[in-house]
Amino acid sequence: MDSIKSKIESLAKSLGVKDAGNDSNAQDDIAEYQAMRAKFQIQANQDVQKLQQETKKRRIMDIHGRSDLNPKWTFNSLIEDSEDVKEAVSIAQSFIAAHNDQNWRKSGSHMMIFYGDYGRGKSHIAGAIAHQLIEQFEITVLYRQLSSLLEMRFFSYDYNATDNVAEQFREIQKELLDVDLLILDEVCVNETMLKKNTQSWLGNLLRQRLVNNKNCIMITNHNLAELETALGRYCFESMKEYDTYKVKFSGPSRRKEITPPTPEATTASKYQPNQVK
Repeated sequence: MDSIKSKIESLAKSLGVKDAGNDSNAQDDIAEYQAMRAKFQIQANQDVQKLQQETKKRRIMDIHGRSDLNPKWTFNSLIEDSEDVKEAVSIAQSFIAAHNDQNWRKSGSHMMIFYGDYGRGKSHIAGAIAHQLIEQFEITVLYRQLSSLLEMRFFSYDYNATDNVAEQFREIQKELLDVDLLILDEVCVNETMLKKNTQSWLGNLLRQRLVNNKNCIMITNHNLAELETALGRYCFESMKEYDTYKVKFSGPSRRKEITPPTPEATTASKYQPNQVK
C-alpha cells in the first residue's frame, strides 16, 4: 500500500511539481488540490440546480399544456373595478396561500363556487388561480366546460362511431378523477335541470374526487337555489360534502357591447322582406 508521502509525491507529479520531497511544496499542492476540488464541487452543484430548474420548467409547461386554460386569465390582466371582484381576489389569494400548508392539502377536499351573470370575471379569476397554483406548487389542473363533457359523454355511447370518441372520453374521465384541481365552467348553462343519468354521473364524479382529496372550482350563471334544482339533489348533496367557498359576482359586465345602448335611429326607407307590390 502506498504511503502518504508517495501519494503526495504522485499528486505533486500530476500537478507538475518538480521537488516532491519538499514539505512546503507538498502542502501547497494539497491546498491547490482542495481549492480545485471545492471549485469543481460548486460548479457541479450549479449544474445540478440548473438541471433541476430546467426539469421543473418542463414539468410546469407540460401541466399548462394539458390544462386547457386561457393564457390571458391571470391576476395581472384582471381589472379589479368592483367590490365583488376585490372580494373574490382576496378569497382566491387565501385559497392559493393555503397550499403552503401540507396538512391543509391533505385534510380534505375544497370547492369554490363562482356564481353570477355573464361577463363578471368568474372564469378569469378561476383561471388566474389555476395559473398561479401551477407555477407555485405544480398543481395539475384541468379546465372544461361541462356542456362539452356532456356532449362527448353522449356521443361515447355510439358504438358504431369510428372517431374513437368513446376511448377519448374514457381518457378524459380518468383525468377528471386524477387531476388536482378540476375547473368546471358553464355548469348547467341554458339548463333548468340536468337529466337524471347526468346528475348521477356528475354526482359520482364529485364524490370520487372528494374521497381522493381533490379540489374543484365550479362556475355557473345560476344562483344557488337554481343551481340546486338544475344539478338535482344527489349531485348537490355531493357538493355539500366539500369545504365550500361561495363567491357571488354581481358587478358590471366586462365584455364589449355589440348592440348599441339605445335604439338605432330609423330611416324612411326600411327593408321589409317578402313585400308584394
